[in-house]
Amino acid sequence: MPFTQPVFPDVDPEEYARLPMRERMEILTKFWAANGYGSPYMLHIIYIAKFLFLSSLLGLLIVTSTSPGVGGFLHISSWWNEPIVYQKLILWVALLEMIGLGGAWGPLTGHFKPFYGGARYFMRPGLLRMAPWPDKVPFTGGTRRSVVDAVIYVLYLASLAVAIAMPGVKDYPHPVGNGGVVNHYLMIAPIILLIILGLRDKVAFLCGRGEQYLPAMVFFLILDPTDMIIAGKLLIVVVWCGAAFSKIGKHFESVIPPMVSNTPWTPRAMKLSNYRAYPNDLKPSRLAWFMAHVMGTILEFVIPVILLLSTNWTVTIVSIVIIVAFHIFITSTFPLAVPLEWNILFGFISVALFAGHPNEDGFGIFDFSQPWMLPVFLVALLIFPAIGNFRPDLISFLPSLRQYAGNWATALWTFTPGAEEKLKRAGLPSSVGLHSEQIRASGAPEEYIKIMVEMFVGWRSLHTQGRGLMSALRDYLGDDLDYREVWEGETGANLLLGWNFGDGHLHNLRFLETLRECCGFEPGEFVVAWAESQPLHKPTQEWFVFDGALGVVERGTWNVNDCVAAQPWLPDGPIPLNVTWRADRSAV
Repeated sequence: MPFTQPVFPDVDPEEYARLPMRERMEILTKFWAANGYGSPYMLHIIYIAKFLFLSSLLGLLIVTSTSPGVGGFLHISSWWNEPIVYQKLILWVALLEMIGLGGAWGPLTGHFKPFYGGARYFMRPGLLRMAPWPDKVPFTGGTRRSVVDAVIYVLYLASLAVAIAMPGVKDYPHPVGNGGVVNHYLMIAPIILLIILGLRDKVAFLCGRGEQYLPAMVFFLILDPTDMIIAGKLLIVVVWCGAAFSKIGKHFESVIPPMVSNTPWTPRAMKLSNYRAYPNDLKPSRLAWFMAHVMGTILEFVIPVILLLSTNWTVTIVSIVIIVAFHIFITSTFPLAVPLEWNILFGFISVALFAGHPNEDGFGIFDFSQPWMLPVFLVALLIFPAIGNFRPDLISFLPSLRQYAGNWATALWTFTPGAEEKLKRAGLPSSVGLHSEQIRASGAPEEYIKIMVEMFVGWRSLHTQGRGLMSALRDYLGDDLDYREVWEGETGANLLLGWNFGDGHLHNLRFLETLRECCGFEPGEFVVAWAESQPLHKPTQEWFVFDGALGVVERGTWNVNDCVAAQPWLPDGPIPLNVTWRADRSAV
């Protein structure tokens, strides 16, 4: 793969544009299996430089220099297990995420030029926002960002920056390291502002990874240092185990092959070994199954539980090495959401909490100062995952702690030629264009724009839901699908919302109805297939087809087993669909 130039499928771009959708998907899925997105190595170097220098080294320099007593930046042995360093690094990554410089950054998330949304959107009144419960929570209705929203956002960033910049406090009856802890009172503002911001706009809340950093900030506010460390251990283990639990099922083994295929350092033979029989059979191989359910599911559940309960130093250290290697591996694969900072942070926290404050030294989960803390905190941390696994329609995959497990709410968008221009009526920022405009501005070859946009659709088709979504579109549109522009729903949503992370709830029915109101689509111009995550207790997923002028026109379910059994490009036709409701098309 060239260092500065991307690699494209070996097909004439003009010929590719004339091919039926099934043949286009066959080309893209087989290309992805062998090459990933085809990004030049230079792009990966940019990602590495960002998380290494901006996120990590700059963050550590700021944290250590604003925390008197922990020692200088170069004196790692004096600050690696300081409670205030642990606290401030969480706040630092929370700040980066909310600005848009953390995950969901760059071309691997559909942000070609500019590389990020985040602050470009959240600071601009008039752009779209998506409140989680606009009909239930007062003062959260509407779909446009106001000056108040922008002010709340800026104040939240400022509150994090102040908490990071201020020195620690040490007014406790027992030692609290050399640097103390972040002043409890400095946590009040970011907690309140993040909650208000989230009630007004779930996109901003999830962008700031509020489902993980908000509990940490609450612990920083209400707990003394020892209890805070113990609660921090409980929090990170619940996150790990929630992700592991969500990987049980038939979706996750389809995540591994395309993820490994996008890894720049992986030899071609290793990439292809994750497929049964490349190029004719792209279903997961036995190796992919082993990596998913043994190296993934089992490891991610067992090792954190050992860390939480171990009082043996050797066992603890071995477990830390395994979990750090786990996060390094994920980082090295450059998964499409690109949560690199999150993985590096969790690797550091693993060492700082479990090696820096061993369970046997009074930092175990049964060492809380009050006996009620363990059950109360455990229930509080597990309530959203418990509900979300059974009712994913109520709680999306991020608050449910189902990170990158393959079981997502998803969508595919289709446009008749030129209809995508109407999205601009929804109010794109002046600095952000449609994907074709961004790719053109980035200097990529004009003739490959369609391939670069649809490459994300090929990636989706390598996952189970992509086959169901494409089947629903084929069933509804017939051969008309072959003449449309097809987008992965996440890359479409990031144009108008400023952030995407695999969470289809960001662009659910309420979002689509908003586009219907403001874009002025004619019947058939904008057609979307959208699917909810699979509930834990059901073998099916619910889906609907949405017309940008008519609203929902079909609803139904599909069996996940049928998605798993199909090839990504559906050579045998659409999977079986159970249509439970269909609008009267003759009335249109």
